[in-house]
Amino acid sequence: MPFGNKRLESIHESDLQSLVDNQVLEGKTIEYKESLPGNTDSEKKEFLADVSSFANAAGVYLIFGIKQKSGVPLEVCGLQITNVDAEILRLENMIREGIEPRIPGIAIHAITLQNSKVAIIIRIPRSWALPHMVTFRGHSKFYSRNSAGKYPLDVSELRALFALSETTTQRIRNFRVERLGKIIAGEAPIALDKSPKIVLHIIPLNAFDPTKKYDLESLDSSSLQPINTSSWDHRYNFDGILAYGQFPKSTSAYSYLQIFRNGIIEAVETYLLREGVIPSVAFEEELLKALPRFLTIQKKLGVEPPLFIMLSLLEVSGYTIAADRKYFWRRNNYSIDRDTLVIPEILIESFECDPAEVMKPIFDTIWNAAGWPRSMNYDENGKWVGARSS
Repeated sequence: MPFGNKRLESIHESDLQSLVDNQVLEGKTIEYKESLPGNTDSEKKEFLADVSSFANAAGVYLIFGIKQKSGVPLEVCGLQITNVDAEILRLENMIREGIEPRIPGIAIHAITLQNSKVAIIIRIPRSWALPHMVTFRGHSKFYSRNSAGKYPLDVSELRALFALSETTTQRIRNFRVERLGKIIAGEAPIALDKSPKIVLHIIPLNAFDPTKKYDLESLDSSSLQPINTSSWDHRYNFDGILAYGQFPKSTSAYSYLQIFRNGIIEAVETYLLREGVIPSVAFEEELLKALPRFLTIQKKLGVEPPLFIMLSLLEVSGYTIAADRKYFWRRNNYSIDRDTLVIPEILIESFECDPAEVMKPIFDTIWNAAGWPRSMNYDENGKWVGARSS
């Protein structure tokens, strides 16, 4: 990685200069451009070919504002741009409209240089929605990258990319199923209270890339708060770091947070679902508070979006949902008809997301399972409002 695990917004002119000083060659994960693409069709196609080739290969950085010769960076020259925001929007629109399927997780960052010019970095993650095709003006071509730069894919390479995309998504779903099986079998990383369970998984799409390992020692214990806890302990374990909440004198935990070395988060809570009722406001509120905390942990580790958000409820057959109040007021006559609810996953492309918007389809599905048309804690405009008086 040219910049290690640095977040895009933390990259500065000194980092770009180090590429020049160390003569970091162009190749599979980095390419230098002295100027931005213009508005001719040929320049746009070339730009889109560059972007899609990174997404179809290992991803990483396309940098504008660095002069190069034969792939060797010579100077951080910068770009003379009057309106940086407008230029970034132009690039984003080109990518959005000229490549199919859309590449999730692309980010663009502008760096103001000492010479008053600007460098622009596009971080392109390795995509798992493979392969991506340049569709601008009927171009209809696929590209990838090797150490010599981009090249058009042949039929056998295309077939391999389609297979890789399917395999990656299936591995993520298999991981979820395997972890749920362990929790149900009493093989969680810590002994749990004997109650129905809320299980939240946040899984980066590149979690099973063998090169992805993160420095868990960078995490502060104060940031490791599990769902629905006010105090917690933590320790390292075989998989990474485990934080857990435990009542005094109890030999089991009512909530835990497992952070895996590959950036996966698993959070389990056993106290909220009790006496056959899902207390809708407390249930949704705790998850809406927990999701940003967990995403912040992954961001600090250097995890790259996109990510799957997966919620499951265990041992909830016969449960009803209490609406309009935190606990037991206003229920209907319908109950959940199965022991395990494995709610379809949601894909998010950025850490800067609205938790209530992300979780709404997940909450709606749970309410559907209990006979309601949607989560009644959202208003008609889709805004989460919690308890209401009627």
